[in-house]
Amino acid sequence: MSENLPSDDSEVLSIKSRFVRGRNLLYAKADFGPLFVDYYLHLKDNGLDLSPELDERLKKALALFSLHCVSRPRNDILAWTINFQEPLVNVFLAGDTGTGDVVGRIYSEGVKEAEENAFYQDLVRRNREPHRSVVGFQGGDVIKAVESFYQFSEQRPAKFFQLEPDVFAIVAAHPDYDEAWFENLTLEEVRAIEATEEVVDLETRFVRWYCGCNQDRILATLSSVFQSDPEGLFLGEELIEVNCPRCAGKHRVSREMLEAYVADH
Repeated sequence: MSENLPSDDSEVLSIKSRFVRGRNLLYAKADFGPLFVDYYLHLKDNGLDLSPELDERLKKALALFSLHCVSRPRNDILAWTINFQEPLVNVFLAGDTGTGDVVGRIYSEGVKEAEENAFYQDLVRRNREPHRSVVGFQGGDVIKAVESFYQFSEQRPAKFFQLEPDVFAIVAAHPDYDEAWFENLTLEEVRAIEATEEVVDLETRFVRWYCGCNQDRILATLSSVFQSDPEGLFLGEELIEVNCPRCAGKHRVSREMLEAYVADH
């Protein structure tokens, strides 16, 4: 068993991957309640508010993204942007399979209208060029959106299941997998898979809600704009509020802070 436990004291969620012998499939499930607690604390700390529909959509996407990350190699930096046309929002997730960090947010402003929903994955693998995959999908179901991505973009199919309100599972194909069994797999069969199939442990990974945004990173992002057009940035105000593009966390920035940062750098 291998582990990638984060080095600090952050709360982490353990996800064990298993191999279904005779079916040649990877299986993993987890209760994401602890991760959702950290997500809600983040919303509270930053005064963020989502409608029940968007809150549920982001939580489900966060769980599926986490399962996707633990099934990937350990040197991937990933981002998903799931564009829904109804309601018109982008669900954004980002993660690092080496550290186990995952984070997400909803974009409801500046989202482009299109003829269909779209699923984007941006992948950065160390020492390789960045890669983007794009697939279209129908409907508002996050699970169907992710499975469409796997069907048309990934090299192996996968199915995702919501076993309980906070419990999700992935069943992903390996070479020479049992296609007929996989295609007809039901929710009840996945719930009973550990009792009805020969399942052996592969490894345990850990995920945690963590962005890493801080004042220095926000100042670095704003510094070039401030140097070229300070008035356009502050619009006559001495203090502006900036939302992190990864987690929507709020950061307040003053002219004096940016002036000091630019002078130091």
